[in-house]
Amino acid sequence: MRDTTAAGLEATIRTYFDACNEADAGKIMSCMEPDAVHYFPAGAPQGTFFGAKAIAEGWLRAVANLGSVWTIDRVIVDERKLEAVIEWTHFKPKQGIYLRGDEWYIFSKAGLIREIRAYYACPAAIPARTHELGDVPYAERGYPFKPPVVKR
Repeated sequence: MRDTTAAGLEATIRTYFDACNEADAGKIMSCMEPDAVHYFPAGAPQGTFFGAKAIAEGWLRAVANLGSVWTIDRVIVDERKLEAVIEWTHFKPKQGIYLRGDEWYIFSKAGLIREIRAYYACPAAIPARTHELGDVPYAERGYPFKPPVVKR
């Protein structure tokens, strides 16, 4: 059981990022439920990470292959809902680039990460297409698929 106060949830995210930067698989997994899932934009080369072990292995590969280093740039936590959102930067020194984005975190009642949804800063696709995360069950969660009727 981890601390589920706002400060505790933020500390879990910061511990997770420290673990990613340290390439410490055990420490990464200690922040998560075993069946945690990490979603990425549809078409992302790594695909979705299903399970704490897959999440840890994915970030260890990023460190080995790209020299990855991450920073947390902003954090907002909703303690009551056990949710948080962060803004981050992912530096890829071996490629000489970095990428920025946001992640939405959902925690279990035990204060462990159950779900991460990553959103990247990216240019509009040409030709135009729908942008959403791969594998997220949007329909099951009640997300809209058509714009609401608005009076203009």
